[in-house]
Amino acid sequence: MSFRSRLFATVALPVLSSALIATPTLADALMKPFEVAQESTDQGQPSEEELLLQQQEAQPPAEEEQQDQADEQKAAEEAERAADEQKAAEEEAQRAAAEEQQAAEEAEKAAAEQKAAEEEAQRAAAEEQQAAEEAEKAASEQKAADEEAQRAAAEEQQRQAEEQKAAEEAEKAASDQKAAEDEAQRAAEEEQQRQAEEQKAAEEQKPAEDQQAEQPVEQPDGSAAETTTGEEQPATTTGESEQQPTAGEGEQPAVAGEEKPAETGTEQPATAETGETPATEPVPEVVDTLTEEQKQEIAEDPGQTDETVVLPVENGAAVLDSDKDADNSGGQKSRDQRRKQREELRAQEEEVPVPDSDDSAQTAISEEVREAVSGKIEAGNREEGKRVKRAPDFEVPETTNIINNTVINNTVINNNTTIDNSVTQVNVIERVENRTVLEVGDQLIVRGDDRPRLRRDSEEVYYDNLARGRVRETIVRPGGVQIVTIYNRYGDIIQRSRVGRDGREYILVYAPELEDDSPRPGLVDVGYELPPMRLRIPVSDYIIDTSSNPDRDYYEFLAEPPVERVERVYTIDEVKHSARLRDKVRRIDLDTITFATASADVPMSQARTLRSVADAMQKVLDKDPGETFLIEGHTDAVGSDKSNLVLSDERAESVASLLTDVYGIPPENLQTQGYGERFLKVKTQVAEQQNRRVTIRRVTTLVRPMARAN
Repeated sequence: MSFRSRLFATVALPVLSSALIATPTLADALMKPFEVAQESTDQGQPSEEELLLQQQEAQPPAEEEQQDQADEQKAAEEAERAADEQKAAEEEAQRAAAEEQQAAEEAEKAAAEQKAAEEEAQRAAAEEQQAAEEAEKAASEQKAADEEAQRAAAEEQQRQAEEQKAAEEAEKAASDQKAAEDEAQRAAEEEQQRQAEEQKAAEEQKPAEDQQAEQPVEQPDGSAAETTTGEEQPATTTGESEQQPTAGEGEQPAVAGEEKPAETGTEQPATAETGETPATEPVPEVVDTLTEEQKQEIAEDPGQTDETVVLPVENGAAVLDSDKDADNSGGQKSRDQRRKQREELRAQEEEVPVPDSDDSAQTAISEEVREAVSGKIEAGNREEGKRVKRAPDFEVPETTNIINNTVINNTVINNNTTIDNSVTQVNVIERVENRTVLEVGDQLIVRGDDRPRLRRDSEEVYYDNLARGRVRETIVRPGGVQIVTIYNRYGDIIQRSRVGRDGREYILVYAPELEDDSPRPGLVDVGYELPPMRLRIPVSDYIIDTSSNPDRDYYEFLAEPPVERVERVYTIDEVKHSARLRDKVRRIDLDTITFATASADVPMSQARTLRSVADAMQKVLDKDPGETFLIEGHTDAVGSDKSNLVLSDERAESVASLLTDVYGIPPENLQTQGYGERFLKVKTQVAEQQNRRVTIRRVTTLVRPMARAN
């Protein structure tokens, strides 16, 4: 209840009630004499005694009336006072309400001011955050600009140094040229003067010389010297060359006429991914007119185009390694030719569906070949041989029939032109530990020896020489497990199998020899006999980057069949040397392993990123212990091709050893090969982390016949 209500109930209401009660009483008192007088008139004139008596009787009511009037006046005053108090109370209530309203308005105003202050503070904070972000962005841009400026300054300094060096060399060459010209002119003048003097002397002494020429000149020993004709005979040397030392286990033998490299130590050449890149012919330019959106659209459905499919990233290279080879050697012209070939073969290829299993991928391989594998493997294991005490030294192929990346084997090539069976010499460029760098035509190839990796932790290793230059290696592991491999004279694997403790044999690699038992031609890229490949599945289903797909089911991916049919069973070396064959199977790029420049070491912190892939590989092997995985090593384009080849092969071996030592993947199921800077993922000649990588492919379907599905 408000103050005004309480005041009215306690003061004003009682006063008003008294007034209302007193008013009828006062009225009755005033009206009484009139009523008496009226009655007297009606009854006659009263006597004086009656009047006096009436007066005396009326007097007390007058006093009472006065008393009543006083009471009424007092009540009126009290009512008036109560009314004044009520009015004052109402005014006080109004004032209090006004003050309350004013206080409410002030509170509302204060709240509005506080809200405005909070909004202002939020706006100031937002402006401060925006300013901080802009400052950070500006700092980042400044840093990038500084780095770009430093790089540009370094490049400019290097360019100036090169220009200065070139200018000095040109000046020196000009000076040498001028000196040579002066010397030639002086020599010519002297020769001319000498000839003139000789001619004069000859004319003067000709009779005496003719006479002296008729007599033989005696030598100190009394023999006559042979008459010379003025020409110097070249000096000749005879005798046997020094005997080459016996190559150690795992080394390649020296080749006649080969100059032994000065360095064969374990140190990485200084030019691998570092230093200056040797001057080479410029790579033909490829004109890429597609937008990023168009590249992405093609990557999602490559089967709808005949163009070269490229990675939808900045400076992305071709997805297929065979297309990268074509771009490197032929540029835009090669791309146009391959597009035309794909257009011509589109209808024919579309009639053959993408394989949905390993079995369907090998439909071109005859049932006879498949059924004969086990018997031939067993025969090879039981074939009698001559036991030898030491590991054999494999020969280096002397020739190959590759010329300018074209297979030459007296067959009809894709352009319907028959080419003669010419050969190209294979030259040994360098040996580094158990690796040999070969020059084959216009390419360099590194060949490694994986026998030390397979022999690790073995109980016994022995070798048997077989017919036709073949060698059988048997590695005995703890518990009786045997790894049996048959090599040809060049170290190429003909067949490899694992014999378990229970005697069961699992075939890992098997390539049937030719019908006439002659060895397969060495170092031949047989993939060039095949037409350009058309990728008909999304790029995301063909390549996995472990950094961008950490939650991918790697087992399901590795278990997928090839993306096109396999024509026959190939040797593991044919697969290693043919980008076209490797393109048939999918790949995992281990880009979570970021190799340092010129290094093949894998930090343990990054080795843990292999767990998901290693678990998937083990799951594949649990289903089929005869599976084979190819580990490929790659570098960026900085440094020499030769050094990068060795470095990339070391990277592949590092990852293979890591998979075995840390995750228990059997070494015989892993093949390794380095490719240097040949298959860049990002097209750039500068240092690029994405190009320093290792790739894993499951190549089982390419290197052994698969059992028919029941």
